[in-house]
Amino acid sequence: MFFNSFEYAIFLPIIFIIYWFILNKNLKLQNLFLLISSYFFYSCWDWKFLFLLAFSTILDYISGLKIYNSNTQIKKKIWLIISVSINLGFLGFFKYYNFFIESFADLIQKLGFTAHYSTLNIILPVGISFYTFHGLSYVFDIYNKKIKPSHNWIEYALFVSFFPLLVAGPIERATHLLPQIEKPRKFNYELAVSGLKQILWGLFKKIVIADNCAKAVNLIFNSYESQSGGTLFLGAILFSFQIYGDFSGYSDIALGSGKLLGIKLIKNFNYPYFSRSIAEFWRRWHISLSSWFKDYLYIPLGGSKGGTIKRIRNTFIIFLVSGFWHGANWTFILWGGLNALFILPSIIFKTNRNNMDIVAKGKILPNFKEFFQIVYTFLLASFAWIFFRSESLSQAFSYINKMFNSIHLPDLSIFNLSLFPLLLLLILVEWKGRENNYAIEKLFYKSKTCIRWSFYYILIILMLVFGQKNSQEFIYFQF
Repeated sequence: MFFNSFEYAIFLPIIFIIYWFILNKNLKLQNLFLLISSYFFYSCWDWKFLFLLAFSTILDYISGLKIYNSNTQIKKKIWLIISVSINLGFLGFFKYYNFFIESFADLIQKLGFTAHYSTLNIILPVGISFYTFHGLSYVFDIYNKKIKPSHNWIEYALFVSFFPLLVAGPIERATHLLPQIEKPRKFNYELAVSGLKQILWGLFKKIVIADNCAKAVNLIFNSYESQSGGTLFLGAILFSFQIYGDFSGYSDIALGSGKLLGIKLIKNFNYPYFSRSIAEFWRRWHISLSSWFKDYLYIPLGGSKGGTIKRIRNTFIIFLVSGFWHGANWTFILWGGLNALFILPSIIFKTNRNNMDIVAKGKILPNFKEFFQIVYTFLLASFAWIFFRSESLSQAFSYINKMFNSIHLPDLSIFNLSLFPLLLLLILVEWKGRENNYAIEKLFYKSKTCIRWSFYYILIILMLVFGQKNSQEFIYFQF
């Protein structure tokens, strides 16, 4: 059941009505209902993996209690190791088993030996990377005495499996989400309206922007050998818009769905393509994952303490691990390493904490320096996305080689030219709303109601006109 599907358009209103109009006076029934609904939502992909989700949830719930109640540090550490080992063991088997087997066999063959191996036809459980990190952050925080464990399994299970964030994030923390689950929730009209608007904008980014970019991007990447350098350049640019529209669109729908149920999820995107450096970009892109690696990997490794060499080492570790988290392919690892390389100058010259505020705050337009920085950062990110999109390293290097050595104008006949005005609309609306939580939160807020609603109807009409017959799956579902 995709967020941009007819099934979800039926599912969400039914949940909303039962949740607020039938169960609104009983918190326990509300939470139980949301948990059952979340498990049903997940079962729409493959009901068999519900057992894995439930096992992971039970494991971390029990581990959290055991860590908290253990009277010695050794026992606490044992339970932490059990939880981490089993969680990462499942994640490693389903996501990385074939990768390690094939990589080891390739190494053996390069050393001159014959390698006989077989891979398994493993189906990757949707969302496993996300709900695994939910559970791990919970046991880490209990071990580090940041939170106390939940004594209500239904509340904890809902924290792990709340359907808006279950399959592609944002990666929530128990410190933020569990208190909202534990306390009674009252219907907030303004919050619900904000949720509907955020869902609308997320659907626009997914259906109109991402899916239409995907059509051109797939064509270009699948036939890159016969395309000109200009076409390949445009293909990389369009993929940048595709993955942003796809993933930030998903996050907007997730946050909007949560608001309809009185639950505020953490912000996952903060206008990353208006960043003035790669360091700023990574403070604004997939914020929940970046902060997770910062808190549970970067800081334990020493963080920014120590000398420059140690900070560089720690930075490369988290980016390489982040790349590997995205998928079992060397392309993702190199993508992570490339971003670490791009961020290296800011670490050496200690400028990585510059540009903490949104660009051109309170101004209509950026100055020339800011504009140049935005374009430069966007091009660096787009270059790195080539590795992310490619199916292999050889394809990525061939694509880049062809892009720089076949300098010809793009073949515009393969593009739907109406896509470019739509991209311009996206940029203008996002720029206008860049100081808000999401782009259309306060757009036309002070205008007449008819103007504001006309804009909403325009977005709906654009979705109906430019919606693809065969909607593309959200990119991050594969992770």
